[in-house]
Amino acid sequence: MQNHFPFWKNLLILAVLVLGIVYALPNLFGDDPSVQISSSDGTALADTQVARVEKALQTAAIATKAIERDDSKLLVRFQDTNAQMQAADLLRHEFAGKLTVALNLAPATPSWLSALGASPMYLGLDLRGGVHFLYQVDMAAAIKQAEERYNSDVRAALRSAKIRYKSVSFDNGAIKVVLRNEKDKQAAVAIIDDEFRKLSMQEDEDAPVIYLRLAEAEIKALKKFALSQNITTLRNRVNELGVSEPVIQQQGDSRIVVQLPGIQDTARAKEILGTTATLEYRKVDTQHDVQRALSGRVPLGSKLYYERDTKAPVLLKKRVIITGDQIVDASSGLDQNGSASVNITLNGIGAKKMGKFTKDNIGQPMAVVFIERKTTTKMVNGKKVERKEKVEEVISIATVRDAFSKRFQTTGLDSTQEARKLSLLLRAGSLAAPLDIVEERTVGPSLGQDNIDKGVMSVMVGFVLVLIFMAVYYKTFGLIANLALTFNLVVIIAVLSMLQATLTLPGIAGIVLTVGMAVDANVLIFERIKEELRNGNSPQTSIFVGYEKAFATIFDANITTLLVALVLFGFGTGPIKGFAITLAIGILTSMFTAILGSRMVINWIYGNRRIEKLSI
Repeated sequence: MQNHFPFWKNLLILAVLVLGIVYALPNLFGDDPSVQISSSDGTALADTQVARVEKALQTAAIATKAIERDDSKLLVRFQDTNAQMQAADLLRHEFAGKLTVALNLAPATPSWLSALGASPMYLGLDLRGGVHFLYQVDMAAAIKQAEERYNSDVRAALRSAKIRYKSVSFDNGAIKVVLRNEKDKQAAVAIIDDEFRKLSMQEDEDAPVIYLRLAEAEIKALKKFALSQNITTLRNRVNELGVSEPVIQQQGDSRIVVQLPGIQDTARAKEILGTTATLEYRKVDTQHDVQRALSGRVPLGSKLYYERDTKAPVLLKKRVIITGDQIVDASSGLDQNGSASVNITLNGIGAKKMGKFTKDNIGQPMAVVFIERKTTTKMVNGKKVERKEKVEEVISIATVRDAFSKRFQTTGLDSTQEARKLSLLLRAGSLAAPLDIVEERTVGPSLGQDNIDKGVMSVMVGFVLVLIFMAVYYKTFGLIANLALTFNLVVIIAVLSMLQATLTLPGIAGIVLTVGMAVDANVLIFERIKEELRNGNSPQTSIFVGYEKAFATIFDANITTLLVALVLFGFGTGPIKGFAITLAIGILTSMFTAILGSRMVINWIYGNRRIEKLSI
């Protein structure tokens, strides 16, 4: 029997069709405006917190569609965006600094489909709306920070080894260490060679001077670390902003792409993502005169600062007790006097340092320095000129009354809003290097919906035109090809949904192109069948030979296109990858549906029958 599939093959094709329908269905049910609530530290929500959320919504008479809870978050669904926005504002005020409240669009997939693991595709920024940033990491600043850190560490190492030196300073891109004599120089060389192997060392043969520079391998490692650390920090800050399904990825060797679906407030997003605010804790220099420092005679090992409120000058030790990167948790609150404060929790290293300092300096003043790098834009000769500046202010000076280490409170902030902002930044971590915005785009929700409507329309128009052409030109066989094409479109959507792919406009373009290309295989098969009929072969033989002989041509044509799609995916970025994924999936599914799917239906209609003529 020439045109007959074994039972298992029919069963396989039907199983693929059923699975395709099931996993494509969730895309028809749309989304519910929702609010996603999670703890700031990633731990599970307590029963009391969930009850408090429910009570707050009931008290405010905000109607909910459903409240769903899992191990790490609470999802509250609403009937419309009005109720969603009211609930988000209410809960952010109710749980300020304690819980993260994010706007979300939760799939309205029925529970029976969810139980089968069926979920809709995600929508990209161009379809859902939101903001897009392209950041440039300031690698020069990252290297400068490392040099300053090594400068301080070299001083500390020499003092610890009791090696006398005249100065340790920067000189033409190098750390210049000036010793008192040759003996001290040799001792310093031994210490530096043992403890600072990531620095390249050069000795001055005529004087007791050593020059230290960052080795090339260390510079590469610093740049790589700065990029990865900034990506991690941005991801943490995005979580704090309360954005679901963000895209944060590396582009090239010094750039980061950040896409925030659903966010329209670009000013707040830029402020949170790009700010490099942190804290430093330093000992107050009580041994030297501030007035002499103001006249230009700043003592060695100290630095002049100014208090934020009074602008009074303060002498602080250069050696830092702890920095912001040793803070593992921070929350805003109020002190005993009702002023804004930040409750700090340190990691093990920071707690050890703080414990040792406070134990040894009871009765001595300690200052908290607020550091923020800002980028200001000014008009110069009709052009926008950006200028970076580093603001360092003493926000608090307090006398150490008792030893403390891991947990304590920082005061001196202007407002509860500033305390919340600072605690957010400290929780998310500090940026390893400043970021500059290279590109900024905003996609409105209405434009996103317009893109969806036009994308769907383009798919439907292309689909219908192909259906009409195939039905008119190939008659019954054309209708079978149309059935296979419909099957193909369902399977593409199902595969994308199962992979939880993000659908973008280029992805829709890939689907449209696939719809046009999918019938190529059937056209080749049908034309070969017609050729066999003209050569005098029987209808059954013509069908068999048409499918068998056309396979090699179909395979060659599709495999070359698939290779191009794989190259686009491997070397492309963002939109190009989206286009390549849908194109590759479409090629594979179209071969399955055109060769096996249509053949199965033709076998059902014409197989095992004596026929004189084909409707082709």
